[in-house]
Amino acid sequence: MEHINIIVIGIIAITAIFSFKGFNDQIFFDRYKFNVRAILKEKQWDRMLASAFLHGDMVHLFFNMYTFYFFSTFILNFGTLFFFITYLGAILGGNFLALLMHRNNPYYSAIGASGGVSGILFAAIILNSQISIGIFPLPFSIPGWIFGIIYLAYSVYGMKSQLGNIGHDAHLGGAVIGIICAVGFAFLFPYHPALSFQPLYLLIMLIPLAALAYLVLVKNK
Repeated sequence: MEHINIIVIGIIAITAIFSFKGFNDQIFFDRYKFNVRAILKEKQWDRMLASAFLHGDMVHLFFNMYTFYFFSTFILNFGTLFFFITYLGAILGGNFLALLMHRNNPYYSAIGASGGVSGILFAAIILNSQISIGIFPLPFSIPGWIFGIIYLAYSVYGMKSQLGNIGHDAHLGGAVIGIICAVGFAFLFPYHPALSFQPLYLLIMLIPLAALAYLVLVKNK
């Protein structure tokens, strides 16, 4: 458990330091945020990863890192390698989806670890069907798979309606990577003691994911 805390707290510390630097240094912030023109035209591909360590304000940083801490401690039960593949893969997957969706808008920018956090969250939901998630201010928890459906459906709606300033596409891209990693692990290591994989819940969550695929194809014709 000690090595788990070191890894999780280390990532949170790095993210916080990077974010605080961005809060107080606009040049630094602009250099590492996700920006379509800088990535595609100036070939600054490091932004695909670095932008995940920047946040807009303390609230944004806190909620991302709180969710990350809660679910990462569970995901690390499946191994450090699996954890890093899932987290970093979800960050890149979320940003690649954002790049695809906004490739014709050179001014589109985004920040935050939401793609990676979504990957960790959905990997946890797939690997443990019994997991419950508390949502403030509700006085009770809801099953993780129900939360997953609501989350994906809201994100698809948000992408379609361009709701708010939330990077719904990065959330969804990260969720897809998290699900793929978790399913792959479940099939490779079906007898892992921490595993509680229920294919039915996965199939249910594929419905809003199918809506996402349709949205991406239609929007990018």
